[in-house]
Amino acid sequence: MEKEDIKIVCKDCGEEFLFTVGEQEFYAEKGFDHQPVRCKACRDKRKAEKNQKEKSE
Repeated sequence: MEKEDIKIVCKDCGEEFLFTVGEQEFYAEKGFDHQPVRCKACRDKRKAEKNQKEKSE
């Protein structure tokens, strides 16, 4: 069965984004079991906020 891009709604901003076949293959190679729940912009924002918090501690 051939994989296809999957449309997902971002948990944070509510925008729809594609989980591409290439991303799915990358996730599988890394052993990730779940699909992303946030779009790239929200993942990047969340990561930056986490890094900023760690620097201020």
